[in-house]
Amino acid sequence: MSHPAQDHSANLESFPENARRALNDSQLRGALRHATGVIDERRGQAVERVACWQELRERAKTLKAATLERLDHWLELFERNAIARGTQVHWARDAAEANAIVARLAADAGARTLVKSKSMTTEEIGLNQHLEELGHRVVETDLGEYIIQLAGETPSHIIVPAIHKTRAEIGELFHRTLGVKDSKDPKELTAIARERLREEFARADMGISGANFAIAETGSFLVLENEGNARLCTSLPRVHVALIGIEKVIPRLADLEVFLRLLPRSGTGQHLTSYQTLFSGPRAAGREGPEELHVILLDNGRSAMLSDSLSRQALACIRCGACLNVCPVYGQIGGHAYASVYPGPIGSVITPMLQGVEQAHHLPFASSLCGACRDVCPVGIDLPALLLKLRSKVRQGSAGSGDREQRRAFRLWSLAMSGPRRYGLLLRALRLARPLLERPGARSRLARWVPPLAAWTAAREFRPPAGRSFRELWRDQEAKDS
Repeated sequence: MSHPAQDHSANLESFPENARRALNDSQLRGALRHATGVIDERRGQAVERVACWQELRERAKTLKAATLERLDHWLELFERNAIARGTQVHWARDAAEANAIVARLAADAGARTLVKSKSMTTEEIGLNQHLEELGHRVVETDLGEYIIQLAGETPSHIIVPAIHKTRAEIGELFHRTLGVKDSKDPKELTAIARERLREEFARADMGISGANFAIAETGSFLVLENEGNARLCTSLPRVHVALIGIEKVIPRLADLEVFLRLLPRSGTGQHLTSYQTLFSGPRAAGREGPEELHVILLDNGRSAMLSDSLSRQALACIRCGACLNVCPVYGQIGGHAYASVYPGPIGSVITPMLQGVEQAHHLPFASSLCGACRDVCPVGIDLPALLLKLRSKVRQGSAGSGDREQRRAFRLWSLAMSGPRRYGLLLRALRLARPLLERPGARSRLARWVPPLAAWTAAREFRPPAGRSFRELWRDQEAKDS
């Protein structure tokens, strides 16, 4: 029941084709527009009720920056305190090591059925596919993840995996895969999933989760959720394995106060998530919980991002998904077009950094640079600046004819804009061409003369230059005032 096998490094090349296909899917765009609009509206309402919202953002940004500067120290402290509480800590340099550790733990436990709570990190390393190839049965228990697992798809959103599907599509999917009656009622569909998953929780040998935050001071980690499935995944099975990216660590338990006010409001517009579970070792005598608790601290390219102060910002992401909900590009094409676990603005930054700009060279350009993502980010990540930096890297390493033409065009533009006289000459030349541009069919002729403009003008009107420049109008006004 896992997602289909995906070679993300190969699929990343297909972004332009994926985007064009998504733009022609009116049903997909309608579902995205409705869902992201509702979530963003709720976020706005929740934020308005917090008078110190900007102060909280600044505190979170400062906390994350200070932690990432001394990440090795806080990780070692987390490890010491977690071991002291009975947690077994493992380190994984990459996806292969992390998958191997989970597979070994499952074999040691004799686990055949494994239940998983929602975890983007396990998606990142392709854990489900790896375990199923070894003969294990893996079941997603988050409702959205369960839906896309039945559909054989990957998540389309960081917070809402099945955001791209309508009620009718989900009802038809349940009817086809589970043999139940076709329904569009969300309550009925949720009840069907709850009934089926209850059996999985009862028979599971191992539970797998991610974590929202790992606390160095106590060796604990926190899982936030709204359905209760994560608690069942982590308390009923005998063994609990948590896969945690190394960037998730924060210094102190008191630091959670800041992030717990930011994350729910930014992610779903809630005051608080329904369930907040803090794990501090395996179960003690007379208490519920797993007999064994394992934490896997995953690097998988994160350490390389620490070396640069600008790139390091991306590691501050708390996976709220707010940037996806306001992104005009994501809102038109959805998450699957990115062919990456992390879509939207943050995915366009993280994926090239983790997998290399050579593999993900299209993604930094999947943005209008409008800045809406930066404005809503609860930890103040400057996503437009990161996207521009990655675009520069792509251009520096490009050798294709299209890239050469683009660089040549930018050089000409830079030459024209680098001095007032050159700028004035350019404006005068454009005004001389104005009569030609205003004639019928001017757009098609312009596209023939300058072929790259053909695609640009296909969906845009070319506005002819004004009769007089701003500088000329300014000089005239100064003359009148004097």
